[in-house]
Amino acid sequence: MSERKITPEQINAYRRHLLTEERSEATIEKYVRDTNAFVTWMNGRTVTKEQAIAWKACLVAQHYAPVTINAMLSALNGLFQFLGWDECRVKFLKIQKKMFQDTQRKLSRAEYERLLAAAKMRGQERLALLMETICATGIRVSEIQYITVEAARQRQTQIALKGKIRVILLPKKLCKKLLQYAKGQKITSGKIFLTRSGHAINRKQIWAEMKALCTAAGVQPSKVFPHNLRHLFATLFYRICKDIALLADVLGHSSVETTRIYLLASGKEHIRQIERLGLII
Repeated sequence: MSERKITPEQINAYRRHLLTEERSEATIEKYVRDTNAFVTWMNGRTVTKEQAIAWKACLVAQHYAPVTINAMLSALNGLFQFLGWDECRVKFLKIQKKMFQDTQRKLSRAEYERLLAAAKMRGQERLALLMETICATGIRVSEIQYITVEAARQRQTQIALKGKIRVILLPKKLCKKLLQYAKGQKITSGKIFLTRSGHAINRKQIWAEMKALCTAAGVQPSKVFPHNLRHLFATLFYRICKDIALLADVLGHSSVETTRIYLLASGKEHIRQIERLGLII
């Protein structure tokens, strides 16, 4: 058996394979980044299962979050499977189901409103409207591309991602604001959230612009990222409808188990519930 070495050509072929599987652009980039991290760590050594296990141990020793390690292993295992090296695949870390969210990462409605106010105060109309759009619909940041002039006029948009198609209804008030913004930017059709050069705004730019609001809004940076707006939508939507299956459909989740993660109480709420038991005499 020849020595197993991961080459740039193999990684490029893996990238093309992921494209044929209709993985999202963000997922593909992450998988390639993670496999390249393994290649760098290997430093020319022969790929074996023992080396893959050692890399997993190295990630643990570097204090990567367990969920991050498993995501990196998923990328590597996918490459091994693609190359026909199934015997090199490694097991994921076992993670106990979380009982509550980290208070340092959960965004409250009041904090969301302060972020909006800060964006408007700084004259960032596009950013403020973009945050409102994500938070009012629960869409992923990668789905912003489906917010078009036509969608705002029809008060709904059809999203096709990850092999699934779903229709998202847009609130009337949001549609009015979107159309007003588009008119002001002289956008008559197509995507509404564009850069000055006319290209679709990307997640990195949205992330950076949101992070820049933290000080002015008085919100911890650990709470400020686009996906947290989706979490806030899920929390508030569920409080009203109490239907987790409906929420899963709206969010585009294949399993309600994924949706449950969005509905975890904060650590403070969890300990408050425990203290209400009154079992300390």
